[in-house]
Amino acid sequence: MADQRPVLFFDSGVGGLSVLAPARALLPRMPILYVADSAGFPYGTRSEAEIAARVPALLGRLAERYRPRLIVIACNTASTIALPAVRAALDVGVVGTVPAIKPAAEASATRVIGVLGTEATVRQPYVDDLTRRFAADCTVLRHGSAELVALAEARLRGEEAPPARFAAILAGLFDQPGGAAIDTIVNACTHFPLVEAELAAAAPQSVRFVDGGPGIARRIAHLTQGTEWPEAAPPGVAVFTGAADRRLAPALARYGLASIETL
Repeated sequence: MADQRPVLFFDSGVGGLSVLAPARALLPRMPILYVADSAGFPYGTRSEAEIAARVPALLGRLAERYRPRLIVIACNTASTIALPAVRAALDVGVVGTVPAIKPAAEASATRVIGVLGTEATVRQPYVDDLTRRFAADCTVLRHGSAELVALAEARLRGEEAPPARFAAILAGLFDQPGGAAIDTIVNACTHFPLVEAELAAAAPQSVRFVDGGPGIARRIAHLTQGTEWPEAAPPGVAVFTGAADRRLAPALARYGLASIETL
């Protein structure tokens, strides 16, 4: 029989849609449940202790309620802080999202890479470890921006922002010593690919943007290999842990999420 259990995508807000999109393209019959922890949003300005306590507990409740086939933590901040604890606590498979430093290093010609994430992500030892393992011969510059998360959320609501705001955020990378040589930027927050076009237009030079979405999609396909999905995927559901912003409904529908619920 077809496996009707959904793959649960989890983020603090709508950033995880940038991971959901390539996964849906690769597995179009996959049942989808998208959960935005709007009651805890934003994660990037919270302490490590808050995230480490909140995320495993919340995902435990969600796993018990929705019985997912697989959980995808489509959030760099939650993954770099809480992924081991979530995996230890749950009996369901869990896929995390971490900064795409390895493919960025492989792509960079100048060997100078920017990592653009939330404040919480860019300061994590996990990023230090990825840099040592995969970009030891590169200069890796980091910048954290809570404003860019808000701009991405606003973009999904249909709101425009002046290019100067994106340029000012990118200046946090390019104005650092050596920043003029950056040729590759890691979008180390899943919100940021949602405004990649705006970032590219505001950049002072031509740069390549890299994120983990395609790699995560391939990982989901590998872990669910052999699954007999329904002939046609049921309409996806978006669940918000707090108040749901109905202005997001048109954007959510474009990602296959036909209905909105509140936990």
